Amino acid sequence: MAITKKTAPSGRTTAAKKTAPKAAKKSAGRAMSDDHKAKLAQGRNESRVVSRYLEAITAGKGKRGRKRTPESIAMQITKIDVEIANAPAIRQLELTQKRYDLLAESERLSARVDLTDVEKQFVKAAKSYAARNGISYGAFRTLGVPADVLKKAGISRARG
Repeated sequence: MAITKKTAPSGRTTAAKKTAPKAAKKSAGRAMSDDHKAKLAQGRNESRVVSRYLEAITAGKGKRGRKRTPESIAMQITKIDVEIANAPAIRQLELTQKRYDLLAESERLSARVDLTDVEKQFVKAAKSYAARNGISYGAFRTLGVPADVLKKAGISRARG
């Protein structure tokens, strides 16, 4: 401990002991109850399930406008194959990229998304999630959730 000089209001110098910094008080840490921890885990799980289902149904949606079919894509690839033979080098490059894009689109169209497992999990979790977060029937419908799935989940149009 060091001694320092301190000037009093009267102008006299006095010796004062320098105090050591106070130890930080430990806050009375509140422990979460097991029930609270379980509810937090349930909320995280329900959120994950709802998110996964919404992403799955929006992934299956195509772009706006005229829909491509595997047949129309195959016809475009055939046209590219004919045109690429007599095209200048830069056009060949562009056509090659377009061909790759069309092949990827064809694979995406032919891949079927199986929603059964994700939908079952959504049906189990959606009602509790919606009630806890104030999500309405209309909000789910706006994002493309089918009415029959919401009915299975127990979410109705009526506010309740």
